[in-house]
Amino acid sequence: MVKCHLSKILGEKKLKISDVARDTGLNRGTITRLYHETAVRIDFEVLEVLCTYLHCELSELLTIEV
Repeated sequence: MVKCHLSKILGEKKLKISDVARDTGLNRGTITRLYHETAVRIDFEVLEVLCTYLHCELSELLTIEV
């Protein structure tokens, strides 16, 4: 199972979903689905934009739990 740590990262950085959507231009619904871990697919572009914006590695944003 792929685990998304967006909610944890945003909490640590004191950011809201609306902040990320406004600052990155990403669709708010996309960010919300990642935040609540209900996304079934993610575009590479979205991952790149999020990692760049949050100054994090992909491995910090997503992990695989067995």
